[in-house]
Amino acid sequence: MIIHEFQVGMIGTNCYLVACPDTKEAMVIDPGDEADRIFKLAEQNGFKITTILNTHGHWDHIGGNKALKELTQAPILIHEADSDYLTDEKLNLGSSFGNKGEGIKADCLLKEGDMVTVGNLSFKVLHTPGHTPGGISLVADKVVFVGDTLFKGSIGRTDFAGGSFSVLISSIKNKLLTLDDDLTVYPGHGPHTTIDRERKENPFLA
Repeated sequence: MIIHEFQVGMIGTNCYLVACPDTKEAMVIDPGDEADRIFKLAEQNGFKITTILNTHGHWDHIGGNKALKELTQAPILIHEADSDYLTDEKLNLGSSFGNKGEGIKADCLLKEGDMVTVGNLSFKVLHTPGHTPGGISLVADKVVFVGDTLFKGSIGRTDFAGGSFSVLISSIKNKLLTLDDDLTVYPGHGPHTTIDRERKENPFLA
C-alpha cells in the first residue's frame, strides 16, 4: 500500500491518496479542497484515481468532490447516514468555510461491513458515528483511516448537527479500540497515532 498524506483547504484537513502498488489504482480519502493539486499528484506518481471516499460529510472533507470527480470520473462513496450532508449546506457546514455547501450526490452509499476495493487492496468499512451520524473508518492491513472520529490525544467534536458525545465514545471503544494495537491511525486532522497509544494515553478514553 502506498500512502501520500497532505493537508488541503483553509484548516489543513488531512487528505490521503492511497494507491495499490501492483495496479496503480488509487483512492482519495477526504478531498476537502484543492482537487487540481490532488489530481496532479496522482498523475506525477502514475496513479489512476478510481475511488473518491468521504469519511463523513463535513465541507472540509467533501469540498473538492465535484472538481475531482470531473477530473477523474471516479465514483464518490460515503456512508448512507451522511448522504444528505453532501448537498445540504446546513449539515455540511459549507458556509463556515466560505462556500455555499452545494456539493454533489454520492454514487455509492456504504454501510457497516462493506468492502471498498482499490486494485488489489481491500478496505473494510466500520461505521463509527458520533462526529456525524454516518462517520466511517476504513481498515486494511496495519492501517485505519478514521476521519474526525479519533485524533492523537483527542476525539472529534460532537457539537455540530447530528453529533453525539456518547455515540462517539462508544464508536471508539467498541470499534476502534478492538483493533490490533499496532495499527497506525490516520486521522482527519493532526498527526498519526496508534491504537495502542490512544488506548493508553488518550484522556477522553480513560
